[in-house]
Amino acid sequence: MAILNLLFATRNVPGIENIDVAEAHGIYKGVRKAVTMERQAVIDEIKASGLRGRGGAGFPTWIKWNGLPKNYTAPHYVICNADEGEPGTYKDRELMLKQAHTLVEGMIIAGYATYSKVGYIYIRGEYVEPAWQVRKAIDQAYKAGYLGKNILGVDGFDFDLHIHMGAGSYECGEESALMSSLMGERGNPRLKFPHAPLPTVEGVWKSPTLINNVETYCAAGWIIANGSENYAKLGTERSKGTKIISVSGHIRRPANYEVEMGTPLLDLITEAGGVIGGGLKAVVPGGSSVQIVPADRLGPINLDYESCGANGTLLGSGGFMVFNDRTDIVLLMKRTSEFYAHESCGKCTPCREGTRWLFKILDRITSGGGRDGDIELLLNVCSNIDGRSYCGLGDAAAWPIVGAIKAFRPEFEYWIKYKKSPVGASALPPSPEVVNPLLLQAAAAHG
Repeated sequence: MAILNLLFATRNVPGIENIDVAEAHGIYKGVRKAVTMERQAVIDEIKASGLRGRGGAGFPTWIKWNGLPKNYTAPHYVICNADEGEPGTYKDRELMLKQAHTLVEGMIIAGYATYSKVGYIYIRGEYVEPAWQVRKAIDQAYKAGYLGKNILGVDGFDFDLHIHMGAGSYECGEESALMSSLMGERGNPRLKFPHAPLPTVEGVWKSPTLINNVETYCAAGWIIANGSENYAKLGTERSKGTKIISVSGHIRRPANYEVEMGTPLLDLITEAGGVIGGGLKAVVPGGSSVQIVPADRLGPINLDYESCGANGTLLGSGGFMVFNDRTDIVLLMKRTSEFYAHESCGKCTPCREGTRWLFKILDRITSGGGRDGDIELLLNVCSNIDGRSYCGLGDAAAWPIVGAIKAFRPEFEYWIKYKKSPVGASALPPSPEVVNPLLLQAAAAHG
């Protein structure tokens, strides 16, 4: 498997955070090309590329861009969702750290295409260093004439770009909660279409709003600069281009890998150095909110939206977590449910109460208090959360547990019957390769 470098082409170039180096390597070429095109032609180019949103849902990018009114009669806004709260995902962090000018360029192009004059990058509160790099890139772009008034000499093309730091809420990665937070309101989700207008009609401050992910904007800049045909020739029929996958867990070389859509899942594990500390047990391919897949079902899966969906999971945000055979799946689900119970905003009853019940049941099982019927109880709670919550957080809490029970039900049964882990004492000691060396040093220091 070959690792592709479209968005990451300059990730290791010295000084790439400086605009003169960025320009020398082709960044901002897309902006200069875009302003010579009709605005609709820019959107048509995005459409021809087949680009789909890289935040997790995979929604066709051009439909959002095309949905904003084609005029300046009301303010339009371009928002970048850089909250990246999905456990296992860290691609946007690296893009902002090493490719900040690529992100800025993509947002300027989006502003031009959608008649928007103002953009906001909503960055999660913990991403301080990425925010510094983005701030530096924005300041340099203003000085170079890519931001501000009459950009690149185009009369009437004005675009200002701002950073807004979140406060560490997972919920604010959901686009309507993000908009509420950006406006200074509590970060809770809103009603969705068809019960409320789409953001492209009425988003922040009741104005037409475009919201895309960091990786999506970066890809848009590459597409305009290099041509939609060069992007569309990569990937599969319905999943075009590349996807950045954040590989972590029991893997020899955890890192971000930019791969062609449709790459066999097992090839990525090989490229990342293979499993360490034991044999391969399971993979979560798209972040903690998607269904876990046992090792014996990984062979047919390719890294694209359709293949993952056909095999009972999702590509999601690309948070690719690898687990070896010393992993206790029930304990993994307990920790996952604890995260979602903590992050629920509490606005709706199914999510507020259901996520806490999931954690309480799993905590009781793994504390030796499991009861007959607990598996069915977990599934019942999940069914009363999935599709019934105000936003996708409820679904994200339910899907992993349903998937884990389906794939690893004997482990849940073992915990309930024997009051201990099925991995237990029979497992070999953990490999030093998967233990934090600082912990080993501390243990040695204390005898």
